[in-house]
Amino acid sequence: MAQLYAGTSGWAYPNWKPDFYPAKLAQTKFLGYYATRLNAVEVNFTFRQLVKDTTIQKWISGTPDGFRMSPKAHQVITHIKRLKKTEDFLPRFLATLEPLAVAGKIGPVLFQLPPNFKLELGVLEEFLTVLPRGMRAAFEFRHASWFVDDAFALLKKHNRAICVAETEERVTPDVVTADFCYYRYRKPEYTPEERRIMVGRIREHLQGGRDVFGYFKHEETPQGALYAVEILQEIR
Repeated sequence: MAQLYAGTSGWAYPNWKPDFYPAKLAQTKFLGYYATRLNAVEVNFTFRQLVKDTTIQKWISGTPDGFRMSPKAHQVITHIKRLKKTEDFLPRFLATLEPLAVAGKIGPVLFQLPPNFKLELGVLEEFLTVLPRGMRAAFEFRHASWFVDDAFALLKKHNRAICVAETEERVTPDVVTADFCYYRYRKPEYTPEERRIMVGRIREHLQGGRDVFGYFKHEETPQGALYAVEILQEIR
């Protein structure tokens, strides 16, 4: 059966006490507690560093079966090389994530492109051909020139998801381009009506046999984590 994986983009936030984390919980125990309430997390840590195996092993041992972690692709791939000539660095990056894959805990890898990276179909197509087929990947385009049928068709051809990201400034078209869906809910607040619509859309995907990964805004307040808890309870 298709599954909803919901969470936030990180977990190491002491200011989530006491509304999400218990007031006296040690920060070293945050991930373990987080995983008792939510079943997925987006990992921004991997955007700036090649994660060490010891760190990955702590993540694996600290989370239950069925938990998923969606690493953000390293900035060398998306922001420095801008998807070009990544044949040396991409395998290095993916190798660091292999233990997560072996443990059955890896979610889609998020490739978040810079806001000034405009439509380049040839570059995207060449990059898509070198990604491992068995790896789920989602692409967050932050320049509106990418929101065209040719780009959507290219993602569909390779079974890669468009990351549907919604902020106060921009909303990605909600187009299905893979056998799973990836959402980044970045607005600070969502009204009950907006959350009702969100749940309805998720249910459509699940009924169509597509797993859904949904990550709420994080950091400042625990509101995103609490939204994710609510959505999971509603779907279950």
